[in-house]
Amino acid sequence: MRENSFMIPEISVTDLSEKLKSQDQFILLDVREPMELDLAEITDSRLEVTPMSRLAQEGVEALSESARQKDSVIYVMCHHGNRSGRVAAWLAQQGWKNVFNVRGGIDEYARSIDNSVGLY
Repeated sequence: MRENSFMIPEISVTDLSEKLKSQDQFILLDVREPMELDLAEITDSRLEVTPMSRLAQEGVEALSESARQKDSVIYVMCHHGNRSGRVAAWLAQQGWKNVFNVRGGIDEYARSIDNSVGLY
């Protein structure tokens, strides 16, 4: 996975919270590492976990079948939004059209929306 110059749209944690309350079809792609998931996690049926390290090794094959659909709406999240921004840009470079970075990541979500998800 290499960095690129794609401008990736972002979604705020407030907007993500509203999306999570909706029936909208999307994938919340968490790219944090397994040890981080034990510290903080959003529970939702649309959540898919694919660590960035696995994406770097396996490429798009690491994604679920639904996430491999290039027309899927995908909100990419990590701890603070840096890794997820890189993954979102990489997905856009691979041809995904509806990919968004979650600005501030799960840290901002826990601080602003729901502190029960955990902080680390």
